Amino acid sequence: RMNSSLGICDEEGQELRSGLKEPRLLSLIERSGEFILAVLATPEAVTSRPVAQLSIPINGTFEIVRGMWPFSVSNFSCVRIRIKGEKAPELLLELQDDDRTQTFFTQVKSAQDQGKTLLSVGKLKTNKTANSVEDPVQSLASDFGFEANLNHGIKVEEKKNHQNRNVASREPPPVPPLPPRKTSYIPPNPLPPAPVPKERVVSIQTKDNFFKPDFRPQSWNDSPTSNSIRESMFFSQAGQREYLIQHRVSKKEAEYMDIQTFRFFTGTWNVNGQSPDSSLEPWLCCDPIPPDIYAVGFQELDLSTEAFFYMDSPKEQLWVEAVERSLPPKVKYKRVRLIRLVGMMLIVYVKKPLKNHIKEVAAEHVGTGIMGKMGNKGGVAVRFVLHNTSFCIVNSHLAAHVDDCQRRNQDYKDICARMTFHLLDHPPLSIVKHDVVIWLGDLNYRLFIYDAAEVKQYIAQNQLKKLQESDQLNIQRHNKRAFSDFMEGEVNFIPTYKYDPKTNEWDSSGKCRVPAWCDRILWRGNSVEQLKYQSHMELQTSDHKPVSSLFNIGLVTGTRRYKKVLEGVVRAIDRKENDSLPSLSLSTREFIFENVKFRELQKQHFQIKNDGQVTLYFAFIPKPNDSQYSKSWLRADPSEGFLEPNETMEIYLEVYVSKDSVTLLNSGEDRIEDILVLHLHDGKDYFITVSGNYLPSCFGTSLETLCRMKKPIREIPITKLIDLGEDGYMEKEKSRMGFLMDDPSTEDKPLKIPKEVWILVNHLYTKSCDQVDLFQTPGLQEELRSIIDCLDTSIPDSISGCNHSVAEALLIFLDALPEPVVCYELYHRCLDCIHDSRLCKQLISQLPRAHRNMFRYLMAFLKELLRHSQNNNLSHNLIATLFASLLIRPPPNLVARQTSQERQKAISFILGFLLSGDEE
Repeated sequence: RMNSSLGICDEEGQELRSGLKEPRLLSLIERSGEFILAVLATPEAVTSRPVAQLSIPINGTFEIVRGMWPFSVSNFSCVRIRIKGEKAPELLLELQDDDRTQTFFTQVKSAQDQGKTLLSVGKLKTNKTANSVEDPVQSLASDFGFEANLNHGIKVEEKKNHQNRNVASREPPPVPPLPPRKTSYIPPNPLPPAPVPKERVVSIQTKDNFFKPDFRPQSWNDSPTSNSIRESMFFSQAGQREYLIQHRVSKKEAEYMDIQTFRFFTGTWNVNGQSPDSSLEPWLCCDPIPPDIYAVGFQELDLSTEAFFYMDSPKEQLWVEAVERSLPPKVKYKRVRLIRLVGMMLIVYVKKPLKNHIKEVAAEHVGTGIMGKMGNKGGVAVRFVLHNTSFCIVNSHLAAHVDDCQRRNQDYKDICARMTFHLLDHPPLSIVKHDVVIWLGDLNYRLFIYDAAEVKQYIAQNQLKKLQESDQLNIQRHNKRAFSDFMEGEVNFIPTYKYDPKTNEWDSSGKCRVPAWCDRILWRGNSVEQLKYQSHMELQTSDHKPVSSLFNIGLVTGTRRYKKVLEGVVRAIDRKENDSLPSLSLSTREFIFENVKFRELQKQHFQIKNDGQVTLYFAFIPKPNDSQYSKSWLRADPSEGFLEPNETMEIYLEVYVSKDSVTLLNSGEDRIEDILVLHLHDGKDYFITVSGNYLPSCFGTSLETLCRMKKPIREIPITKLIDLGEDGYMEKEKSRMGFLMDDPSTEDKPLKIPKEVWILVNHLYTKSCDQVDLFQTPGLQEELRSIIDCLDTSIPDSISGCNHSVAEALLIFLDALPEPVVCYELYHRCLDCIHDSRLCKQLISQLPRAHRNMFRYLMAFLKELLRHSQNNNLSHNLIATLFASLLIRPPPNLVARQTSQERQKAISFILGFLLSGDEE
């Protein structure tokens, strides 16, 4: 029996701008002779960013590896460890390098070796580098799978298709209407905590330290535990009872709530990549009364290529310091949260006395650039609860150019659909599931007047209302195409774009941009009064002018009446307990989804009703031997919740085939068939069947198989597709071994490259070489669906759709390949040979024929594009960075461990070919 007696020290969590980290508690637990390593959020972390508990069995698949050397952060010497285990994401943790850490590490290793050896008590608080809202500085380069995280808790596993397991972004659903105010006042420690099971625990606790990770571990949201976050609260009877009481008390908030008014300042400024050159006080201190809350948003903080690909930006700190120098000097403010995505940054401050009333803070980002991933456009958001009112502040930079109004609407819907906050005691929260939402930023909506002189004349005559009749945002809101549920104050200031930098003069460049109100602030919610809405002409750093809006917002605060309401709820629950079991009725239990296609969302819904006498809790639960409640192409929304007696709820079933599931469906190894288990706590299970038919796609099909297809994939029977897949696999193996010989007389001779690739590239080569911002501007979703369907059903002479849509379709095709162009088995050799161009070319010559031809074909095309760089704004570095993440991907089991150095080597490999001569 190993003994350890170690003290516990508490340290407040911190947040840095790069490599966000949260404190974690590691506990070595012995249950019936078996050991478990539990990773929990510490009490401090639960306040700021709760995460689900992670229990990792210490068995044959468990691995714990300590870094080879310690390093220093601040004044502390630290060591990093990696942990892998069954049904858990790989974790990278940072511990203080001292005797206690060494003891804990030794004890965990001994638990591996000795199995049933009992351990004594110690504690360790660590900093975990993986975070559900990671700093976007490294996000694109480390996770350029292009499929965004919409589903929380998607099943992560290795299947035969060898694909990276990143969750695909779903088609943005319609924005739901503003929900009624629902808050729950939970005073400090209103109820005793649930009892902790008596278990032997070994732990150590250390200082919080921060560093930039070398790789991006999987998100906590990929953990199987996150799919049933609430279920942990039902571990004990006390936990069940406490949560039910909180739910019932929240229904009676009108009996104990009061409204208190607070002053909010919100501001937005597109700084055009400039550094601060003057005080921001004319903007931030435009009102003599210091506000209670500041929410300050920036766009185009950094326009460099490095920032575009999520590298660190020194301008972030410059602007943060400029903001903090310009806050009211006689008032102390505390930062609540900062989040940045490339050039978009949002900072929230609160008066120091209010800091203790802020809770449930979370931040998220969504990129809406090319393939919905790149962060040159998109949004960042911070959500929090002040007293008992929930807030969501969104800062966005939408698509540019006068004629791209539809693309701006698409960006807005995409942000609404994909921006999801994950908190321990809530189901996933979208933007609209907050009491108050404030949306600010460079929304980029222009005027439907294309003559700059005409617009300037209206402005000179102060006919702003006449101009606003042509304002794109007003028209889109009126037609309910975007921001239809938001309000905006009267715009009494002149357009904020575009000026000659350092002046108040309109744009005098050759483009002579038409003035427009690009920079806006809108809101939705109750008890919101706008006091001021103005621009600030004094600040001349940028070609935009900053805008601010001052609000008085009524917040729900608790009173002593809460105790009386609580007592009444407890008595009522006592009377109802054991009266009856929960019961549920479902409007239907069978669903058929017809003609399911790649990247096309289908939805159906059904109604559930609590026909029992007690409040019930329902949740979709995994079937035996599964870690998720459904297959990766299926989702239920909501997946859990409460129902009062006689209350009804609509549940939506969504089917969406992403790159994660397309290959298995294409090959027939998976079908649109699943059974969902809807579980009632303390009640029975209900079974829901989902079935349908899937239409195969060339997207997600191997290069070898596609090269053997002379017809569109939809014209080939599934049995033939399976045969072609097997033939393609054999061809690849023979090609690797050098046995494959080209026989011109063979009728079944494969194509050199897939016809679908040739169609896409030929379109871009003949029509898009001079297209401005090619591969940087996202396509239109409707056009993308049309292009994919066209390639799956025909061999077209031409493709309909804009050049940006065709370019994005090519990137989606490459990203969905089951095995990348540079095969997984050559990944490490590819990185090792970048110093020698001869070795690089030799490696390409060793690829299977289809892969070798694809690589050479794409390089020739990209080099031709770069010859037109003066017109299309492409650069060698940009193209190399973009295509390296698609053509050279690490094997699925190494994705989480890919380092920034490896990503840079892959870029250098592609860059070498782009800069080389035309010889093969």
